[in-house]
Amino acid sequence: MYGIGVVGASYRHASAEQVARFAVPREGMEERLLELRAALRGAEVVYLSTCNRVEVAFALADEPAVDMRPEVFRALLKREPRNGEASAALRTWTGEAAIEHLFLVACGLDSAQAGEQEIYVQLRAAWQAARAAQTSGPLLDRVMSEALAMARHAHRLESHRAPSLADLAADRVIAHVLPAHSAQYVALVGVSPMTRRCGARLEERGLPVLVVNRSLDAAQRLASEIAAHAMPLEAFRDDPPDGCAALVCATGTAEPVLDSATLTKLNKRGRESNGKHPLVVDFGLPPNVDPAAARAAGFDRVGMDELVLTAREERIAHLMRLAPVRAAIDERLGRLRSELAARAIGPRLAQLRGEFERIAAAEMDQLLKGELQDLDEARRARLAEWAATLAHRLAHLPLSGMRAAAEHASAEATDAFFREARLHRAANPKSETP
Repeated sequence: MYGIGVVGASYRHASAEQVARFAVPREGMEERLLELRAALRGAEVVYLSTCNRVEVAFALADEPAVDMRPEVFRALLKREPRNGEASAALRTWTGEAAIEHLFLVACGLDSAQAGEQEIYVQLRAAWQAARAAQTSGPLLDRVMSEALAMARHAHRLESHRAPSLADLAADRVIAHVLPAHSAQYVALVGVSPMTRRCGARLEERGLPVLVVNRSLDAAQRLASEIAAHAMPLEAFRDDPPDGCAALVCATGTAEPVLDSATLTKLNKRGRESNGKHPLVVDFGLPPNVDPAAARAAGFDRVGMDELVLTAREERIAHLMRLAPVRAAIDERLGRLRSELAARAIGPRLAQLRGEFERIAAAEMDQLLKGELQDLDEARRARLAEWAATLAHRLAHLPLSGMRAAAEHASAEATDAFFREARLHRAANPKSETP
């Protein structure tokens, strides 16, 4: 576990604008993953970006994880951090704390809306992107696989529909739109877990929905799921249909997807239909709709900071309900701790067992060349076999102890044990091969 680390920023300590600084557009993901791996000394790397968090998980194969905030800051912002800037902007977890954090994230316990399940899809997509870029290796693959398996188990433990920030967004839209006029519609801009969940809620309330996306095929697939219409983004920008009462935006672009001209047209045509300014709910990180442009065009805008603030009001109640998930995470962490600890020191234990057997063989060889040189070949063979068996049995106790201790001891403690064992061998000339 000691080589696993996480560095990131989230709603817990930063505003949406502050988190957005570290966001990477989907189009440049592979290149940035490779840059991150190089910046983190060749570590395995997975990059996760959602509507309220950006995190980099990394794994070092042969050394404990350390604070990599300056390196991540430098790689994502393309400049040097100044005066403790990296430590102030980013949080870090290492070792078992990092794995625990990934489990909590995967299960939605670290989400603004505690228990939400959209993060599972986002984390899985982040892992798939890292595997496609070949920046995730055996150690991170194991941890990510465990985190996602834990999330699936948590979903089975849920006794009712899990909450989501998308539900809060849908509630805002419904309150703004109803009582609905037949000419009104809600535009979902982008195909994401958030727009999909929001669209399903709006369909339940009978609100007309228009799915808008760069790829018309993707828009049509989502539209078919929620009995909606679809439209390509460029056509929507050029000539948005009359009667737009609200927008829900969730795309992974680095720039706003709707400019001032489009917003002005939407506002004018919306007010002509129902006499109200349209509402925009923006999940984008960075924003899909520039806040200043939305205000200038007359929109009421709800961003991530407002949604997070609303979610916090019910967070404690949701966490209490999720207590069984927290207990399941602790249990799985215990099993993974044992497995990864044994895997980490396994080669060194095998080497130490080999040293026991080598020393016993060397000592027996000296005896057979000296005091026992008159023994016949059969007795020599039996003595050699006995020495090997004794060495194996004598090695069993310290090796079993180290295997058990490695689960709880630090990497420095296990290193000290093996280092001291080597010093003892070097200090005793008789134990070395003549």
